[in-house]
Amino acid sequence: MLLAHGVGDRQDLPIPFGLALAGALLALVVSFAALGALWREPRLGGGFYGTRPLPSWVRRLVAARPWPWAWRLAGLAATVYFVLGFAGPDTAENPTAGVVYVLFWVGLLPLSLAFGPVWRGLNPLRTVHLLACLALRRDPRRGLRELPPGLGYWPAAGGLFAFVWLELVAPHRATLPVLGAWLGAYAVAMLAGAAVYGARWFDRGDAFEVYSAVAGRLAVVARDADGTLVWRHPLDGVAGLRPAPGLVPFVVVLLGSTMYDSLSNAPVWVRVLQGGWVPAPVAGTAGLVLVTVLVLGAYLGATGMAARLGGRSAAEFAGELAHSVVPIAVGYLVAHYFTLFVLEGQNTLALLSDPLGTGANWLGTRAWTVQAFGTSPAGTALLQVTVIVIGHVVGTVLAHDRALRLFDRRTAVIGQLPLMALMLAYTAGGLLLLFAA
Repeated sequence: MLLAHGVGDRQDLPIPFGLALAGALLALVVSFAALGALWREPRLGGGFYGTRPLPSWVRRLVAARPWPWAWRLAGLAATVYFVLGFAGPDTAENPTAGVVYVLFWVGLLPLSLAFGPVWRGLNPLRTVHLLACLALRRDPRRGLRELPPGLGYWPAAGGLFAFVWLELVAPHRATLPVLGAWLGAYAVAMLAGAAVYGARWFDRGDAFEVYSAVAGRLAVVARDADGTLVWRHPLDGVAGLRPAPGLVPFVVVLLGSTMYDSLSNAPVWVRVLQGGWVPAPVAGTAGLVLVTVLVLGAYLGATGMAARLGGRSAAEFAGELAHSVVPIAVGYLVAHYFTLFVLEGQNTLALLSDPLGTGANWLGTRAWTVQAFGTSPAGTALLQVTVIVIGHVVGTVLAHDRALRLFDRRTAVIGQLPLMALMLAYTAGGLLLLFAA
């Protein structure tokens, strides 16, 4: 079933697993040494690399007045079409689960990496709120009260945890009643938040908007301060992600849930669930919480040690380095979901032509057959190792650059030692989990 995301095992690697792991750890150590010796001043997020405007015709096209509404209506229309699936039979041929878990959840990542925070423009809940405010002649930016500054990303972190629990743990999570109940409750919560706090609620409260915005920080296309579309250095974008309440829990849930998903496919965990000592949902919930807490504990431990070496607040320093977890989480997400998106995504597109199960072919995709597109166990394993290592190397670069902004160079380099140990532990643990399935 599509919920089994892990693909490949240690034997699938084109080189021995131990050699792959040693190479990954060596790459991190060499990167750390090179950064300490050569990267002597902060460069990211401060305009060091500059930006370059996109071609004028692209900027004029995107700035055309109908486009924002075109995206809003496209998101709304796609949602209406998606909802039709709830009127169809609750069978494996229904595309609803595939749309939620594959096309939306997994597909939102490459879209955001390529084009930035795309879900902000497509989000149907934001559009529904906007239309309601227009009908009531109210400013959509204003709610009944101001958004509390201490709220930060906490609602988004809670929403993200609720979604990954649904995806990975909830009983009958691919069935229409469970999906419908969760999505309905989420929509009500988001619209209620927008009614109370205005449209700004979505920026911090909607888990999927925050997910798209955080991943979109790595996009090479962005808007500068005056709204002009520009090319930028991708690390400049993520380096501009500033500390805020709840940001650390959000990125940790993003990373920890992916690690748990790998663990849940490992034979040892499958035997635990099959043992029947405790109900599977209870064991799954405990496992998801435990892995997330371990990831958070390791992060806070490493940043706390680094903060003490530099004489800074541990909580403050943990927030300052939260952005460095983003490329690591993105690397794991790409590694973990690549084959699911390529293979199950095609199957879902085929099923979408007949959401009601009547034999229709509304989209003309019903006869599609799943193509491998050159994917193979060895190639997939090589890709998984590569993107995980790249994610950790980029995270190391971001952490080193931020440390140079906060400390003198010597303290920054010494303070990176606990963080280097954290990166090595994340890499080793991640690879072991990913290929233990």
